[in-house]
Amino acid sequence: MQYFPRVWLDDDRSWAGKGFSPEAVLAHRGYVAVADRADADVLVVSSQAVDFDQSPGDGVGVVILASQAAVSGFAGIHATASIASAPRGLAAAVVDRPPAGLHPSGGTPGNDVAEDLLARVDVQQLTATTALQLTGSAAPFLRLPGTARDPGAPVAATSVVGDSRVVVLGVDLDDQSGDLFLNSVAYAARRRIATGTQRHSDIAAHPAWLLLKEAVTALRPLQAKDGSLREDAAPQDRAQATRLVLQITAAIDELAPEFPYDADYLAATVKDLLRWSDGGFGVPDFLDSLNAFHPEIDRIDGRRHLVLFPMYTQNGNPDRNVEAVLIEVIWPEFIAELEAGDYSNKLFVPIRFLDFTPGYDTNSAVLFPETVAMREVPKFSWGAIFADREAARFRAVVTAAADITRLGLPPDAARLLADQELSEQTFVMWDLIHDRTHMHGDLPFDPFMIKQRMPYFLYTLEELRCDLTAFREAVKLERDGLPQARLVQYAILFDRIFRFAITGSRVRNYDGLGGQFLFAWLHQHHVLHWTDNRLTIDWDAVTEPVLDLGRQIEHLYWQSIDRSKAGHWLAAYQLVSATVAPNPMSTWAKGPDFLPLDGPPKGLTDAVLPDEFPLSMFYEALNRKLAPVVSATAGITG
Repeated sequence: MQYFPRVWLDDDRSWAGKGFSPEAVLAHRGYVAVADRADADVLVVSSQAVDFDQSPGDGVGVVILASQAAVSGFAGIHATASIASAPRGLAAAVVDRPPAGLHPSGGTPGNDVAEDLLARVDVQQLTATTALQLTGSAAPFLRLPGTARDPGAPVAATSVVGDSRVVVLGVDLDDQSGDLFLNSVAYAARRRIATGTQRHSDIAAHPAWLLLKEAVTALRPLQAKDGSLREDAAPQDRAQATRLVLQITAAIDELAPEFPYDADYLAATVKDLLRWSDGGFGVPDFLDSLNAFHPEIDRIDGRRHLVLFPMYTQNGNPDRNVEAVLIEVIWPEFIAELEAGDYSNKLFVPIRFLDFTPGYDTNSAVLFPETVAMREVPKFSWGAIFADREAARFRAVVTAAADITRLGLPPDAARLLADQELSEQTFVMWDLIHDRTHMHGDLPFDPFMIKQRMPYFLYTLEELRCDLTAFREAVKLERDGLPQARLVQYAILFDRIFRFAITGSRVRNYDGLGGQFLFAWLHQHHVLHWTDNRLTIDWDAVTEPVLDLGRQIEHLYWQSIDRSKAGHWLAAYQLVSATVAPNPMSTWAKGPDFLPLDGPPKGLTDAVLPDEFPLSMFYEALNRKLAPVVSATAGITG
């Protein structure tokens, strides 16, 4: 399946300057040049080759490279004059948009986002070739230099004809204008229609699954927190639980032929269920079936699994109720190649929901073996992450946040938000690298993957370290020509500064602090700006400060090997508090002289306030507008 635009280029390349190869520029981003115009999502034509008077239809976009000779009113854009021997240097056109949602007059977030066709474009290096005259819905985004009173003539504009987007460029395309060309193509290209999980809705509609789901849903209220039958259960409740378990086991037997590779696991699940029932519904023990389940062995794209355990769901239901979930593995070819190379992660299983019981109708986006009720803890061999839920809530929250803050997104980032399956693959790549990073690098003596009680800002730094490692590797892979790599950078940046920062309570919210930290770091490094109630990001400069924050955390870890635990904790606090303002009531902010350094580490942990780093005024205002959107993502699957 093609996730990036298919581009038809006409034979006239007179618009391509010396050294500019449109095919090479497109291929580096995963865009496919097609020979047949009928297969294209966007047509790139010289103005002299425009041979249609209306939209090409079906949402197919058009990018026109203008000359005076031929653009005559198409999409409300006329060429008025050729510009000979023009010096380099143009001006971005000012585009007025409604006030931001943080502004008192802001309204409800919309369903669309503004796109910035000049993202990463150095307008001072562009040379105009044609002046344009605009009518109707046409809007300029580049002009000749001028003044506020007398702006220069437009030389690049967008418009809409029918259901097609149109971009006209009266600009010389050379080795300085590749990003402008890519942005124009990404903006104009038809959006892909993704089918999502409907591809395998048959199993979710299977009568046996519906009976199993019904029985599990009825059994859950009869269970106590530890998974046993409630102490106040009446004899009729025990009889009902027995009937429900038999209904579940019969449904599993009927469904088992659909999952031949899981035959041993499903047989073990039936045995564990019957043993639990026959034993009087005490604390359940599903170790045998857990040991038989190995989704990591054959990670095949589209492979489905039926999973049933008594378990809690992380960020969902804290009780070990019986849960059942139908899942599908997401394992595209490029992920398989990454994992087989420098990013080995044998335990990682990315999945999407097909259907689930109530414990997953929550914010839970993981399926981890350690959540299962069992008599002893084995060596775990897999961990699964629901990339579809991650992608869906990312798309919902970031779309709303961009609208509220009036952030103009690069067109390829806007395409990411519009495409569920592309977003899923992006999150799979992010998770693949993030997850393996927890056990790589100059780790502190106490590894973070072992449960322990520490000040929550240390967990902040560990999670941020893993995300920024994924960002760094994505930058490298982008240079190597992996088209998904830039999308991973967008996902990390946007999910961190928008969704992470305001999701959850303010009690030891280490992920929230990570978002606050990244936002403040970028703001204080002058690549992220909140001015005139509008958020802007310097796309051509933002990468290096993100990488530098990662280096700062890695250096902290490297130094920790030569420090005491208290010394490491103090240095970590200093790193965070130098950027994110601590709570005015903080004891830690007063310095080491005010902390119980002569006692056990518990005293230092207890001295950390539940909200040691409160939300800034920006985030307080954003939270008021965005919190309903975040709340609405519970149970989302895209």
